[in-house]
Amino acid sequence: MKKKWMKISTVTSSLLFLGACASHSSTVSSSEASQFNPEIRCSANVDPESRVKLEMVDTLMSRGRNYAALAQLQGDKQVGQEYWHRYGQLLAKIGDLDRASLVFEELKEKCDNGEAYHGLGMVALKSGDLSLSLSYFEEALNLMPASASVRNDYGYALMLAGYDDKAQLHLRTALELENGKGMSRQNLAIAYFLAGNQKGLSLLKNEYAFTADELAHAERMASQIRR
Repeated sequence: MKKKWMKISTVTSSLLFLGACASHSSTVSSSEASQFNPEIRCSANVDPESRVKLEMVDTLMSRGRNYAALAQLQGDKQVGQEYWHRYGQLLAKIGDLDRASLVFEELKEKCDNGEAYHGLGMVALKSGDLSLSLSYFEEALNLMPASASVRNDYGYALMLAGYDDKAQLHLRTALELENGKGMSRQNLAIAYFLAGNQKGLSLLKNEYAFTADELAHAERMASQIRR
């Protein structure tokens, strides 16, 4: 299929964020970014008290309170990769892409885990480098094939690039992994509209109880991508 390179800014995704969600950008000077030095250790062990605090951050993130979540992290500095993965995600969500990139590069170099590649894909997508984001998401998928968020963000990037069949495959997988919930729900509907997949749209209505409002919103978003 011929690639249809789209403008990333035409539609809101999961992310970022990724996946890749639109947000107000925070301007950070190059000097501030250069002074940022993530101290990351690859240990996966998290003590009970720190686990509770990370879960509090997750709750804030799920409610879209990204600045509050970041403040919670900054008030309880940890060195483990779970902490820094969230830190990088939140920096990307608020538009601090330089420092987000530093976090994920450090995670990649020190820990070489799927979350690092996923994060770098989110940063690349938000930066407008669709080709690079696809490369990072593919690497993340190789390391984390059962991650709904990776499948969703990769599928979304594929959708923007015009790879309709692959996008639908990964977004459908993400939807099933999330039991019909999450950002993949809306993104898959958009992908089905872009591909003219009426069978897929019927499946969403019949098996996942998509409402008329959800489908109308997805159709509007698909129209914006087609511009």
